[in-house]
Amino acid sequence: MSWDWEKLQEQKQRHMPGRTPDLGGLEDKINQFKQMKFPGVKIIVGIMAVLWLASGVYIVEPDEVGVVQRFGAYNRTTQSGPHYHLPVPFESVQTPKVTQVRRLEIGFRSSGQRGDVAMGQNRAFPEEALMLTGDENIVNVQFIVQYQIKSAQDYLFNISQPQKTVKDAAEAAMRKVIGHNQIDNALTTGKFTIQNDTMRLLQTILDHYTSGIKIVAVQLQDVHPPQQVSDAFKDVASAKEDKSRFINESEAYRNDLIPKTRGEVASIENKAEAYRQSVIRKAEGDSSRFLAVLREYNKAKDITRKRMYLETMGLILAQPDVQKLVLSEKALQKSIPYLPLDRLGERSQVGRASGSSIVSGNKGGN
Repeated sequence: MSWDWEKLQEQKQRHMPGRTPDLGGLEDKINQFKQMKFPGVKIIVGIMAVLWLASGVYIVEPDEVGVVQRFGAYNRTTQSGPHYHLPVPFESVQTPKVTQVRRLEIGFRSSGQRGDVAMGQNRAFPEEALMLTGDENIVNVQFIVQYQIKSAQDYLFNISQPQKTVKDAAEAAMRKVIGHNQIDNALTTGKFTIQNDTMRLLQTILDHYTSGIKIVAVQLQDVHPPQQVSDAFKDVASAKEDKSRFINESEAYRNDLIPKTRGEVASIENKAEAYRQSVIRKAEGDSSRFLAVLREYNKAKDITRKRMYLETMGLILAQPDVQKLVLSEKALQKSIPYLPLDRLGERSQVGRASGSSIVSGNKGGN
């Protein structure tokens, strides 16, 4: 049923002052308007209601958590998967990535954009990097902080600018640690200790703020003195590196030489001990053999003397390269006056040189 607007205007003109109102016709028109139905409007309203209710469905990714707020205040935390919250304006949800490792550069910025000065180079920020050491020297420190979200509720509601908070706290922690170290430690051997001390101090500061942030690592990228004294410090660092290298080389030589020397000492000691034992055993054997012969000699001296004489004569006569002269007792007695006794020792030496010997045929063995 359509409504004729022109007819309504005519009815209005009839009810103007000076005209007699047609109340019966107007009431009929009002009743007809009340009885009119609008099915398209109801469908649209229904679709909008369904979409509004469906807007509360949300999905939390595996590396995220869902933080639901009811009228702006924290209500609950949900884990990965599909979930539902009351549609806006009753509830809303935030899904921060809690496993993502965020990176913060202090003292420099990596040039990853074409608008930078040069691709692949870093831009220095001296106002962040210049720090004072414990021995009142200025050093340029550039470092990186890596952090994660350990409590999404604290991270979202306790701090308003998380990145700036971490940056300011990291810069303050590094300045304090550098202030307790001398410049030599910062430039050479103390870098690892400085990193660990800064990481612990930074975590303490953020925990005090209940920021919900966990520090993963603090890494020194570049530590160098001001440009005016850079060359002198480089010479000092080079000399210290040479010192460390010489110490390491000497330690390596020492570790190589000492085991060899100990091995040689042990070998000499073992050989000496073996020789000592062999000499002792030989001496004990000779002594035992002599004592055994002595015992037998004491039992029968004449027989033993005779046996020893015969054994000695057998050894002498058994030598094939020795000239032998055998004389009987009578011949020996007769030849004594003719022997050159004054040259006997000289002849004995010549005889030994020529391989000759005189054997007496004395049966008494004297």
